[in-house]
Amino acid sequence: MDVHESNRMQAESWDGPGGAYWAVHADRFDRAVAGYQERFEEAAAVRRGERVLDVGCGGGLTTRWAARASVDGEVLGIDLSSRLLEVAERRAKEEGLDNVGFVQGDAQVHPFEREHVDVVISRTGSMFFGDPVAAFANLLSATRPGGRMVLLTWQGPDRNEWIRGTLGVLGAAPGPTADLDAPGMFALSRPARIREVLEAAGWAAVEVDSVERTEWFGEDVNDAMEFLRGLFAWLLEGLSTDEREAAEARLRESLRAHTGPNGVEFGSAAWLVTGRREAHDEH
Repeated sequence: MDVHESNRMQAESWDGPGGAYWAVHADRFDRAVAGYQERFEEAAAVRRGERVLDVGCGGGLTTRWAARASVDGEVLGIDLSSRLLEVAERRAKEEGLDNVGFVQGDAQVHPFEREHVDVVISRTGSMFFGDPVAAFANLLSATRPGGRMVLLTWQGPDRNEWIRGTLGVLGAAPGPTADLDAPGMFALSRPARIREVLEAAGWAAVEVDSVERTEWFGEDVNDAMEFLRGLFAWLLEGLSTDEREAAEARLRESLRAHTGPNGVEFGSAAWLVTGRREAHDEH
């Protein structure tokens, strides 16, 4: 797998322990953001016969949706994680989808076929590039003139209750001086930054719309606690026994305060981002 040096740490995480944990819990991660799926699909509006590229496809839920929507089109999912791609490939096979493929790669530098796809999609998978302008320029070159792109990216931590209610109580939420534009979950959390990056990469007609949904973390407190204790194990490793117990107690109380009839849910907010490659440009 050819990985740009600026994405080396991301690759080591996603193709290491981080990606392995996501693969084991792929269904849970998909359920967590399921509230956004219908709006995302409506915006992507994949039509029969279209060629689709799914960036940061993870376990492949959005890739498989695109394959069904395109019917006899062609869909490719790309991700850094070999473990998540194993899940994606297995699920596609189980569903009998023969118009979908997956590749392990860094979308910032992957040699996509030029001007091949009709639509690029990415559901919370496009915020981690070391050089986002180069990455989105590479995706533009893979898109046919007149083609489109649809992204779902997180809004800032101040707009996402789940950040304050999980990472926040563990003392790891981004502070007021944090560089939210750095590669990571919030790299595309500011509309001005989103437009700056995409327009510099050559995308046109960039639109950024706010979407607010709840994010689900578990059937009950114990279920959510077990999941989050594993997800945030890196935060707890260096703590003393007393510190770890105190942190877990704060997390448990936060989860209890956000438990309702549907389980443990927190408020969340994302940006639905759309753009187009101009019908005739110089790329």
